[in-house]
Amino acid sequence: MHMADALISPVVGGTMWLAATSTMAYALKKLKDEDIFESKKIPLMGVAGAFVFAAQMINFTIPGTGSSGHLGGGLLLAALLGPYAGFLVISVVLTIQALFFADGGLLALGCNIFNMGFVSCFLAYPLLYKTITAHRYTKKTILAGSLTAAIVGLVMGAACVVIETLCSGISELTFGMFSALMLPIHLAIGVVEGFVTSAVLIFIYTAQPSLLDRTMDSETQDGVRKFGFRNVFIGFVLATAICSTVLASYASSNPDGLEWSVMKTTGHEMLSSKDAIGETAARVQQSTSVMPGYDFKNTKTSGAVAGGGTVVAGLVGSTLVLLLAGAVGCIAALLQRNRNKKALHNK
Repeated sequence: MHMADALISPVVGGTMWLAATSTMAYALKKLKDEDIFESKKIPLMGVAGAFVFAAQMINFTIPGTGSSGHLGGGLLLAALLGPYAGFLVISVVLTIQALFFADGGLLALGCNIFNMGFVSCFLAYPLLYKTITAHRYTKKTILAGSLTAAIVGLVMGAACVVIETLCSGISELTFGMFSALMLPIHLAIGVVEGFVTSAVLIFIYTAQPSLLDRTMDSETQDGVRKFGFRNVFIGFVLATAICSTVLASYASSNPDGLEWSVMKTTGHEMLSSKDAIGETAARVQQSTSVMPGYDFKNTKTSGAVAGGGTVVAGLVGSTLVLLLAGAVGCIAALLQRNRNKKALHNK
């Protein structure tokens, strides 16, 4: 559901950039109030972000539609890291995708962060997932919470895309038809995301329940010895490597839900930007994207077989996300440390 620049106007794009960056600043401010050292949140931010980046490269076919979908990841990150760290990490993922892999437009980056990050982390997670799992963390409540929040979050994000194109005056995308295509297809994608999210969270719950429920003991639950944080970390690393090097090479070549909806509505696979700001953003993105489309520049691949470009893009992108997301956590930790020092000095 990565929006291209041609789908929005500069006014909408600029407004959503302001909304996204303001929310990022607020999330960083709130994150420094959390005990990110004790909760081992910094390494988790890096490795979970890398996993989401790799998982987003795997498009799965939606049967009977000619469309495909991929994991959004915002809900998973919020459930594991909390809404503030989760939002910052998904913002890092989307920014790296836009800058280095031309996945989603630069002008539309604020929209993508809002649609895939804010909606999941600050609406679907607290209102649905957290409410359903509030009384007792069990595998059943994790599954129910993940499915409900993922489906509603994806549909809400798709609705935001429709509203943003409407406000941008994109006349080719008629509101009624575009909505009728976008919402059902993302409901189907949400079902898959819900099951994938619940599977990952149930693994974490089994391995280290305290990462999801702070009231639980980190080592034991119901007298059963748990695997520990190290195995959770290693599990994410292995899953990231498998997604990047194996599964991504066999991703569906069908257009994703947004591209499919645009094509069905307009009859064209892509729309072209009609304003100078959009064209400038496209030129900037062309210069920054070292591997557009997750492949080497000037190469054409079918996307159905293992290609060196896909593997390299997955590994490079995952590493960049791991480092930058971890760096965001370190910045929050430094801000927290400086605040504590000032508080002690003022006593």
